[in-house]
Amino acid sequence: MPRARHALPVPSGSRPGIHPRYLFDVDRNVVEFRLAPDDVSAIRFGLSPGHELAHAVRVLQRPAEHPMQWGWLRAVRGRVPQGAFDTLAVLIGPSGYFPDFLTAEPEWDLDAAGELERLRAASIDGMRVDLGKMLVRTTGARHDAVRGMLADPVVWRARIADAWEAVWAALLTPVWTQLERILRADVAVRSRRIALGGIAAMAAELHPRVSWSADAVRVELAAHREIVDCRGSGLRLVPSVFSGGCSVLTEAPVQPTLFYPAEGVTESWARRTASAAAALAALLGPARAGILLASGEPRTTSRVAADAGLAASTASHHLSVLRDAGLIASRRDGPRVLHLRTPLGEAVIGARL
Repeated sequence: MPRARHALPVPSGSRPGIHPRYLFDVDRNVVEFRLAPDDVSAIRFGLSPGHELAHAVRVLQRPAEHPMQWGWLRAVRGRVPQGAFDTLAVLIGPSGYFPDFLTAEPEWDLDAAGELERLRAASIDGMRVDLGKMLVRTTGARHDAVRGMLADPVVWRARIADAWEAVWAALLTPVWTQLERILRADVAVRSRRIALGGIAAMAAELHPRVSWSADAVRVELAAHREIVDCRGSGLRLVPSVFSGGCSVLTEAPVQPTLFYPAEGVTESWARRTASAAAALAALLGPARAGILLASGEPRTTSRVAADAGLAASTASHHLSVLRDAGLIASRRDGPRVLHLRTPLGEAVIGARL
């Protein structure tokens, strides 16, 4: 059974361990993810390029509602591939449900190429189910367009994937470096909060509509309520730059998932990497800023020196300063010492880029 993305009313399917109606808060719509007490391993993080693309399409449909994206909007308005965008807009719409086949299950190492590959191989039966849901949620020309897709899903799967690829290339490829750094920095900060204060401390700062109560993460939504037993499956948390609110996935076979707004998103998040790097250089100095920016993967001192065009002794000095500031961590791997950004370093990078 395809999963269901709940932000507005979507009928629940059956799933072992889920009790869809309605055991608490009769005056509020709440999804409650039940977790084992103090089970830090129950929380996992993931990324979803497809979720970002879908909400970017929504931003373009209602720009006035998304002031944090106005910098990005100014940069991309002139290069929207209109035909491809119109195809996705039929499916995604400005709010509410959009088909689950458009996005892969969030994973930590999922990238746009992986999303696109899975979309091109999406289950035709799953597409029919999702398009059927769209059919009862649309009217007018959009309804007719969905009906046409449902009549020939094999052809439309390829057309939709082509549109996805074109819109991604035009609107998100130019800013994906900045966007991904914000997402990964957010995860680093949340993980540190779990380590220091537990799940409750982290969950309390996800969003005003998210709270921790009685060994559960609770999410207020517009018009959906459900109790999801995550003991055994865990809960996946997925930050988002383009979505300003929360949404959930609760149907098998997908792991229960909560999407939430990433920290550090300002109106200028999509500025060019060069200008953001210049701002970071003013804070740390050009050499240290360059080393920190390039430390997303473990590197030896000699590799750091070579990448930065510095003498090994100079690179070692800069690494020492960054390590003392808590931005770089160094560990021994046999005869080598490897250097990598810390969660604090990720947060600094995410805030600037």
